[in-house]
Amino acid sequence: MPTKFAEAIRQQKFGSATQKAVLNVQYTANWFRDMQRTVFKELPIEPQHFNVLRILKGRHPHPVCPGDIKAVMLDKAPDVTRLVDKLVDLGWVVREVGAGDRRRVDIGLTPKGLDQLNAITDLVKEQSKTLKGRLTEAEAETLSDLLDKLRG
Repeated sequence: MPTKFAEAIRQQKFGSATQKAVLNVQYTANWFRDMQRTVFKELPIEPQHFNVLRILKGRHPHPVCPGDIKAVMLDKAPDVTRLVDKLVDLGWVVREVGAGDRRRVDIGLTPKGLDQLNAITDLVKEQSKTLKGRLTEAEAETLSDLLDKLRG
């Protein structure tokens, strides 16, 4: 499999360097998604569920409302309610009516959810080892800074 983006899509001419960069970012994002799918294909959840679990762990043991989850999700498109429903069904999270405000919904990790999250995190870290060494720490920082700059 070609490692150069232009070779992979069999295109040598682009409208501009910016167009080439944007297409390369899209291509690379899909490459990461496909790589991540190999980890999740055997699991009862999708990467978006994993993102929700990681957000909950970041606030653990305090509960989080759906709006706060949605605000910091990597993928803003998914329906948070649907994602949480699946995690509740698995027994990995609990959903409770807020103590001070009955309109508020609080979501928190269960011990089972925390255990599952830790196990999945180990799988993701193991897979990420294949990327280690492709970029130096300085290159990774530069890439991250450039991506931030691209988004404005």
